[in-house]
Amino acid sequence: MQPTNLRSFKRKLSYHRKTFRRFLNKTEKTTVRGIDKLTPEIEKEVWQEVDCLSCANCCKKMTPTFTDKDLKRISAHFNQTPEAFKKQWLEKDKNKDWVNKLQPCQFLNVKDNKCSIYEIRPADCAGFPHLSKKRWKEYAHVHKQNIDYCPATYSMVEKMIARLPQV
Repeated sequence: MQPTNLRSFKRKLSYHRKTFRRFLNKTEKTTVRGIDKLTPEIEKEVWQEVDCLSCANCCKKMTPTFTDKDLKRISAHFNQTPEAFKKQWLEKDKNKDWVNKLQPCQFLNVKDNKCSIYEIRPADCAGFPHLSKKRWKEYAHVHKQNIDYCPATYSMVEKMIARLPQV
């Protein structure tokens, strides 16, 4: 597995972004036969090629949403109330979700790209990048957002396009 070269990723992304978004728009609006069966197969391939610890772009450029369960679990870990934790680290976004105030994430160790609260991280982080979380059509809108930051999502969409040329 090669370490992720973010400069190369950004170059490839700028070249392919429109094509990838067009594909994602189509798959979001139209049911593509076999895509849900193909997704877990391609996801396995993606994780053999992509090393998240060599990237951590999600932690550097994005923020998870914190659920009530996340807030209770993580604040308890720091011996804080959920309110104190929110006041220290979080803010509400335009959707009224609790998100990080800071980027990169306050829990990211930038020396090794590891999460300091990995065992109790938010559910959003644990599931990221949500490659086969739900049916493809229901999650294509999330992939559209994530291709800008995540080499794994980029690779997934790239492989989908190659295997589904009819789309």
